[in-house]
Amino acid sequence: MHRDVRLHGRMGDRIEYFVMLAGTEAYQRYFFNIVQDDENLRIFSVGNEFILSTEGINHQGNGGYFSEYMFGMDQPSSDLSKPEIINRLVMYGARADDKTGSVSFGNLTSGSETYSNIFLEGNAVCNYFFFVHSDHLLSRKLKNQQEELVKRIGKVLKRSETIGRGLDDAIVAEIFPLLKDPTSQLFIIKLINHKNREYRDMFSQLYSNSKNIADEDFARLVRLAETNGIDRHEQERMRIDVMYRHPSNKRIVDEYRNILLDCNKKGEISTVYNARLTRLKTLSVRNKIPGALFYTLDELLNTGCNLVCSSEQEYMSSTREVLEGIFLREKNIESHIDHEDTLKLIRAKKSAMKNSDNAFDWLMINASKECDEKIRDGADSSLLVDLTYVIGYLDRFDNVAGLVSQLAFMQNVRVTIQMLQEVLEHKAAFDKLKKGCFSELFISELFENVYLGRFGRRKVVALMDGLAGIEAGKSSVKDIHRMLNRIDQEEYISIVLLEHIPDRIRGFYAKFDIKDTQEALRREFTDELKAKKRIHSDIPDHLFTETILTIKKEAMYLHNLLPAIVSDCNLLLREDFLENSGLDRFYVEELERDYFEKNGLDLEDLYQIRKGLN
Repeated sequence: MHRDVRLHGRMGDRIEYFVMLAGTEAYQRYFFNIVQDDENLRIFSVGNEFILSTEGINHQGNGGYFSEYMFGMDQPSSDLSKPEIINRLVMYGARADDKTGSVSFGNLTSGSETYSNIFLEGNAVCNYFFFVHSDHLLSRKLKNQQEELVKRIGKVLKRSETIGRGLDDAIVAEIFPLLKDPTSQLFIIKLINHKNREYRDMFSQLYSNSKNIADEDFARLVRLAETNGIDRHEQERMRIDVMYRHPSNKRIVDEYRNILLDCNKKGEISTVYNARLTRLKTLSVRNKIPGALFYTLDELLNTGCNLVCSSEQEYMSSTREVLEGIFLREKNIESHIDHEDTLKLIRAKKSAMKNSDNAFDWLMINASKECDEKIRDGADSSLLVDLTYVIGYLDRFDNVAGLVSQLAFMQNVRVTIQMLQEVLEHKAAFDKLKKGCFSELFISELFENVYLGRFGRRKVVALMDGLAGIEAGKSSVKDIHRMLNRIDQEEYISIVLLEHIPDRIRGFYAKFDIKDTQEALRREFTDELKAKKRIHSDIPDHLFTETILTIKKEAMYLHNLLPAIVSDCNLLLREDFLENSGLDRFYVEELERDYFEKNGLDLEDLYQIRKGLN
């Protein structure tokens, strides 16, 4: 039966530490001392030493460090491909062979690390360090000690859920018995960045309530980040991790990863799987999951996978043609990129994004690299002029496409006056390439997208009408901003109503056709939601009526139509409902998924039904 001793304190104004010593004779061992002059804490055993200073840590001997992976962190592909691996483990002196995937150890295990780097490369909130004293290990070289420790505790450390939950007692209880040596002493040093933790916890609390953070709450987060000295990158890391862990978000991202893993095993991405990946990316926008996280998964798990069609797409051929023209001037051939060529590249980028094809970006990167190399070797610097011009337009495309996509598919998105002013400038630049170019690139196909919901459609229409009004001298950017905020507020209220009303009125729809009954219920919910501070003004009549109607349609679909659609695989009945009900496809698909999960049905059958018409 092991015993343990705990030591707790702070190092500076940011780092909180917990030192744990576990062993059968833990109470009889002197294991630390404090260097008063340097304000250092030294933890030691024979052959091992770990020093905490105000700036960072120093270590020598065996051991390493571990922490829970944050979503979006750099991970070895071997870890990413195994969903059961949830923790990062680094052993001192370890070297990985990228080609074989094997790990070797050396005797050089000493080193130092600043706190800023520890929380930047590891977990932003909590990281653990450890070393082991054992008579059995002391007789071995350090590299052999490390190999033995990995064999005994590595598998558990990389898979343990107790680490992310910060359950120190459980961590010790899991690890210590695996040492299988009665003389062993386990030293664990837990470091917490309490200022990062305060920010993470506040964001988690605000986000978990409704996946929507009010302006005043967002302002609180900004003030806290400034007070705690947290830079934007760290804020983004913590927000992304919290958003990923929200159950509805995690389901989407994990499914995306699992599809990629399956494709990676098969060595190809079929057209069916590619369609699913694309749909999940669209869903990620609606769920406010940063697209960069999906790109990270693509880069790590798409290696060696190609689309079933091996021939080069037409848009890639046209891209190569335009980019190769840049270098023809070296042969005294005038081949400047004109408006038509620029538009061709923009359309190619749009097609590549639609197909989740990274080849276009690689072509642009290679072209830039080739230009740099040629200029380095003596070519005229004007070689970069056309490429810089094109890259500027591609950046404009990314900015506008991102904003329009958010307006169309994301709930309660914040749009500032400055963003709208930039869109106005971008529209002028695109329409300069070709009249009506802005609408062609960003709007026309959008209205054909079956996932465009009613509020998203209203926002996009308001944006375009507002921009046209400004060009005609009839309105201003502030007018657009007010209109978008008004639609955004109605969308928010509609979401809140759908969260709170269904369970209260389900099964009693008929009596709510009476106007007086509806009005009484509207007042009741208004008072209740105001008390909960979910809304600050009365619920508009038309929104409440629409919500009641939506719930009725939902009930009819779940109880009458969907069972028939599933049993008979009646695809036409499903599509007829989607086209005529007025309900958003996103909303209906979530209803379908919940129905399948609650009734224990195979989700693959749902995919087949959707595939028939999507």
